[in-house]
Amino acid sequence: MMRYFLKISILLLFFGSGFVASAQNEEDIPFEEIDTILNKVILKKEISGGAMLHTRGWGFLFRKGFNENAFRKNIWEVEVFGIKGDKQVRVNFYGAYYSNANSYVYGKLNKVYNIRTGLGQQHRLNSKPYWGGVEVRFAYYGGINLAIAKPIYLYIINQNNYNTIESEKYDPETHFIENIYGRAPFLDGIEETKFYPGLYAKVGLNFEFGPYKTSIKALEAGMMIDGYPIPIPIMAFRDKHYYFLNFYVSFTFGKRYNKF
Repeated sequence: MMRYFLKISILLLFFGSGFVASAQNEEDIPFEEIDTILNKVILKKEISGGAMLHTRGWGFLFRKGFNENAFRKNIWEVEVFGIKGDKQVRVNFYGAYYSNANSYVYGKLNKVYNIRTGLGQQHRLNSKPYWGGVEVRFAYYGGINLAIAKPIYLYIINQNNYNTIESEKYDPETHFIENIYGRAPFLDGIEETKFYPGLYAKVGLNFEFGPYKTSIKALEAGMMIDGYPIPIPIMAFRDKHYYFLNFYVSFTFGKRYNKF
């Protein structure tokens, strides 16, 4: 009788421990250990944002995506970034001329910003290995853009009274290093801002290295071009720009989901 009771106790202990282990697997294991690339559920929607660095400046971007399947993703994006002129030279950065003056870019006519909105797709070239790694996608985008050119205003030394300075719109014919004191406030001349609508196209490779399917961590590198029917003046004594051709690198982070 005692031997029979001992066998029953061992069996109950064995099945009880298995049940506890099963319950622990379902409830106590951290989410990060479940949400891995081994989970083959396709999360249809995603949202992300980040920063971009290109050969003429830097900016920010925002994206919303929809995964049609495991190989193709549709993207809607918005980008805001600045555009520098050719071979800009900053004056008075270390107080070389006037120690109390703000620095400025000599010869710069306009401070230019660009706003883009467009659509694109990403096509998967390879999937992540089972241990993680990097997923590579071929990406291309296109849409409309709007360049915003705000004229540069500088503090100019009055030639008749060297004790006074005045904020004036930069004129390369009359303003030189000798009579430029420094950069005027940004809002000076903002009512003279001009807008230049255009189109853009972008192509690159997207490297997604997030360890979990619900999170996005991606690095993208490629080439982009912005074109305008009306040329944009940036620097004095240089040609106006009908287009800008740049290389870029962007870093984005966000999440994927199926709700809503």
